[in-house]
Amino acid sequence: MKLRSLTITLAVLILATAAVAIAATLTSGPMRHPNVPPRHLALPLFLTQPVSDQTPNADQVRRGQYLVRVGDCASCHTPEGGPLFAGSLGLNTPFGVIYSTNLTPDRETGIGNLTPDKFYAALHNGIGPKGVPIYPAMPYTAFTRVNRADSDAMMAYLKTIPAVHRPRPANQLPFPLNFRFMVRGWNLLFFRSGEYVSDPAKSVEWNRGAYLVNGLGHCGSCHTPKNFLGSDKGGKAFHGGDLDEWVAPDLTANARTGLGSWSTGDIVEYLKTGRNQRANAGGAMADVVTNSTSLMNDQDLHAIAVYIKDQPSSPSSTVRDVDAGAMRRGKEIYSDACSSCHMLEGGGQRKTFPPLARNAMLQQADPSGLLHLILAGGRSAPTPTRPTALSMPSFAWKLTDQQIADVSTYIRNNWGNSAEAVSTKAVADMRRQLGLDVIRRTDGSGDSP
Repeated sequence: MKLRSLTITLAVLILATAAVAIAATLTSGPMRHPNVPPRHLALPLFLTQPVSDQTPNADQVRRGQYLVRVGDCASCHTPEGGPLFAGSLGLNTPFGVIYSTNLTPDRETGIGNLTPDKFYAALHNGIGPKGVPIYPAMPYTAFTRVNRADSDAMMAYLKTIPAVHRPRPANQLPFPLNFRFMVRGWNLLFFRSGEYVSDPAKSVEWNRGAYLVNGLGHCGSCHTPKNFLGSDKGGKAFHGGDLDEWVAPDLTANARTGLGSWSTGDIVEYLKTGRNQRANAGGAMADVVTNSTSLMNDQDLHAIAVYIKDQPSSPSSTVRDVDAGAMRRGKEIYSDACSSCHMLEGGGQRKTFPPLARNAMLQQADPSGLLHLILAGGRSAPTPTRPTALSMPSFAWKLTDQQIADVSTYIRNNWGNSAEAVSTKAVADMRRQLGLDVIRRTDGSGDSP
């Protein structure tokens, strides 16, 4: 017991020192440009290709293909403009850039030599094929809940896709996090392995939803806030998090910032089509919808919705009164720049341009997602049922930091919305992080070539 306590103490000290040093390096200078959603329009077609009856273990392979879609493996393991599932996509983390693994069956650079036992060890224990820890950018903290049969089916499918020889670049991590043994300390503090165990007090559908959301779906990886060492904050499951200059919103029953006013049907429609009467899927969520949830069956989507709707509400917060001058200026800017799509009264255009009235995304405590969208523009998720991706242009070239702060404050506090005012500093910081302090075309919005 004393040895374990000493080990934990040393792990905390080492990781804390590393985090402080890294935070100092990451808070200076521009960060990264906006992502391009979706990167591969061919992915949904590839992920739904029929599996021939002549394929060995065809039923298992079909099951694995479906589970790979559920896990959204393609979004992180397909490089921009590169071969499908070939890895080497740079994943931006608060601690540096980590490159994803090649999941094709290439024997030298992929998983061609991996056994089912080693594949399961990676998902279940976060241990790579050479026995070294995997960085938790791969969400094995969620995948540990996946059962062995599902793990084997996923590997069976991945062994059938075309092999691609593609060596992975070296991760861009500062000392001492470039040494993988550091992950052992992190695991000791924050990781507990174990397959999902059903709750007998809940329905079969609820348990299926919990298995998907907390396992392969790894929703908490984005939607649960993290501590300074990158682990989930205790007691705050699905209260909302941040990811690559976007905000993953609150998924709890909070009526203002969460999904309290959404029905299970609203959630299913959003995940299936990428939009509903309340919101459009954009930003980082666009890839998730295009490459994963839109390709899931209705039964699983409904199970997810049932589980999500059962999450307790995040705490309500008190919002201070906002400056009347900012509201007045914001109203003028909104009328000029936003009302043609979102309408003067913020009602939007049904299932085309989302309403801003009582919009949970706009009322998040962190306005980063809204600022990212206004500055860089965005594109909604194309799906089989809604194949046309709708775009919002960048306003970085047109509006000053003060104007964006004012219009953001206005829409966050009008039509039933209530949220803290947005500062010009927050806008300036986001503009710099997105590399938009120099006027240019933006990726992923309607103004790109």
